[in-house]
Amino acid sequence: MQNYSYTVAERFMRYVQIDTQSDPQSNTHPSSEKQKNLSVLLVKELIAMGIADAHTDEYGYVYATIPATTDKKIPVICFCSHVDTAPDCSGTNVKPLLHKNYDGKDLVLPDDVSQIIKTTDHPYLKEHIGNDIITASGSTLLGADDKAGVAEIMDMANYLMIHPEIKHGPVKILFTPDEEVGQGTAKLDLQKLGADYAYTLDGGELGTLEDETFSADGVVITIHGVISHPGYAKNKMVNALKVAGEILTALPKQEWSPETTDAKQGFVHPLRMEGSAEKATLECIVRDFDTKQLAVHENRLRNIAQTVLSEYPSASMEFDVHEQYRNMKEILDRHPQVTKHAEEAYRRIGLTVVKEPIRGGTDGSRLSFMGLPCPNLFTGMQAIHSKHEWIGVRDMEKAVEMLVMLVQVWEENA
Repeated sequence: MQNYSYTVAERFMRYVQIDTQSDPQSNTHPSSEKQKNLSVLLVKELIAMGIADAHTDEYGYVYATIPATTDKKIPVICFCSHVDTAPDCSGTNVKPLLHKNYDGKDLVLPDDVSQIIKTTDHPYLKEHIGNDIITASGSTLLGADDKAGVAEIMDMANYLMIHPEIKHGPVKILFTPDEEVGQGTAKLDLQKLGADYAYTLDGGELGTLEDETFSADGVVITIHGVISHPGYAKNKMVNALKVAGEILTALPKQEWSPETTDAKQGFVHPLRMEGSAEKATLECIVRDFDTKQLAVHENRLRNIAQTVLSEYPSASMEFDVHEQYRNMKEILDRHPQVTKHAEEAYRRIGLTVVKEPIRGGTDGSRLSFMGLPCPNLFTGMQAIHSKHEWIGVRDMEKAVEMLVMLVQVWEENA
C-alpha cells in the first residue's frame, strides 16, 4: 500500500460532521432518525466504488459485499462498525480540526479554550509527534467512536475495489445504528448478512486486539411507597424516593463501583433514579468478566435493598434482572482461528499485538452469541465520549492496512 493515497482521514472528517447521536430514551429503531443520514451517504459511496449490492434498510443498517477475487472456498468474513455517537456529549455541529505535524504540546480547543487536551492526561499523544491528529473544536465530542471504524472500513473497501489483484474471499460490510444505547443488533438480519465470522472496528490504541468483554445485566429496582396527604402523613407516608435514596447511600463507597475498580474487577453502577413519593425506580447495570459472578453481584444488591426495605414494612419492592450481553470470549475460545488470523495480520504489518479485555461491550459481544464470532480491532480512537476526543491519522491508516492484510491471511489459510 506504499503508493496508495489513503482516503480515511478525509472520509472521517466528513462523517463526523453528520449528527448521528443515538437516544437512550427512545423506543424506536433506530432510536434517532438522523442516524440514517450517514447510512444513506455510505451506501452512495459504496455504490460509487462499484459495490453493487450496497443498501440500507428501514432501521438504518448498511449491508454490502466486496466480491471474492479467488476461486478458493473461503469463510465469509464481515467488518462492522456503528454509525451512532454516544449520548454522553453533544454530537451536533461537530467541527473536526486537523492538526498537521503535531508538535507534542497541549492542545487548546478554539471554541472553548477551557477545553485543553493535555499530554499529561493523554500520554499516547507523545507517540504522534510529527504526525497529523484530529480533534473536535471544544464544544462537542469528535465522534471517532465509531466513525473512525466506519472510515477505515470504507477506505479498505475503496482499496480492495481498485486492487482486484489482492486475493480474498467475499468480504461483508456492516454498519449498525444504536450501538451506544445497547441496540446495535436489535434489528440485524443475520441471514441477509451471510457472514461466517466478523470483526468490529471499535477499539483504541494501535495494536490492541480485544477478544474479551464484560458480561452484563441490567437491574431495575421498583420501590412502592405509601402515599397520603402530606399535611396528615405522620406515621402513614413512606416516601419511595427517600427509600431509593437510602439504597443508594447503603452501597459500598470504596469498592464495587466503576470509580473504584479496574482490570477484571466487576461492579454495580446506578444509572438513573426517577419517580415520585409513591413509586420510584432505580436502574443499575451489573458488570463482570465472569458471567457466573453476575448473580453474586445481583444477590448482594438485592440483599442491600431488602435490608433498607426492612425498616419500612408497609413499603414493597420489585427487583427485576434482564440480560444485556455476555463475554465474547466464551464464544471466541471455540473459534480460535478468528483471533489468530487477526494477530497474524497485525504482525505482518509490523505491529506488536496487545491483547486486553474490554471493560464494556461492543456489537461483537452480541454478534458472537448470535452465532457470528466477533473480536474487536483497533481504530486509534482516544478519550471517547468527551470533548477531548482525538485520533491519530497514522493509526487510522495503519488500521486500513491491517484490514487489507487480514483478508489476505484468511485467503491464504483457506
